[in-house]
Amino acid sequence: MIRILLADDHNLVRRGVRLILEQEPDLTVVAEAGDGLEAVERVRDTEIDLVVLDIAMPRMTGLQAAAEIARRRTPPKILMLSMHDNEQYFFGALKAGASGYVLKSVADEDLVGACRAALRGETFLYPGAESTLVRDYLDRLRRGERVPASVLTEREDQVIKLIAEGRSSREIAKDLHIALKTVEGHRGNILGKLGMRDRVELTRYAIRAGLIEP
Repeated sequence: MIRILLADDHNLVRRGVRLILEQEPDLTVVAEAGDGLEAVERVRDTEIDLVVLDIAMPRMTGLQAAAEIARRRTPPKILMLSMHDNEQYFFGALKAGASGYVLKSVADEDLVGACRAALRGETFLYPGAESTLVRDYLDRLRRGERVPASVLTEREDQVIKLIAEGRSSREIAKDLHIALKTVEGHRGNILGKLGMRDRVELTRYAIRAGLIEP
């Protein structure tokens, strides 16, 4: 049996995805998580062959969780599940260590195939996505837009996400298993790098960077 961890912050989505997966005789969901941080914890304490992660989740995004999981000595395969079909998320998923990118709108058609491709060590991209990615890229060029490279470290991305979600410094320290002074240091570095002054500006940045949903 292929052991799967399913992570999404919506119970109904998890239930639907689980039904799709468990129609296959060799696929079984052995663990679920409601956010990225919980997904990382489940991988530590459960034998998992494949992780299916939603892109946008509280506390830690799917991309952040994927990067954390991919650093394990023998990581499970990783698939990203998303409502978004833009190149920023897709390439972010690959960079984070995911083997594929599946749209929620066609999960009933593509998810099982994506799982099997990932388990074979192949990269899965839903049909038609390449043309969409290229079109989006060309449209951005025509509009003179560029997606800026992040000036923040991975840890600073984690901290700014939690700040934008309204969590206190003590809660952030507990979630990330770091000292309170370290959180405050990261907060100061983030404000300095971005030239920002308060939580409102940080929240706007987190939305633009895809760390949280508006």
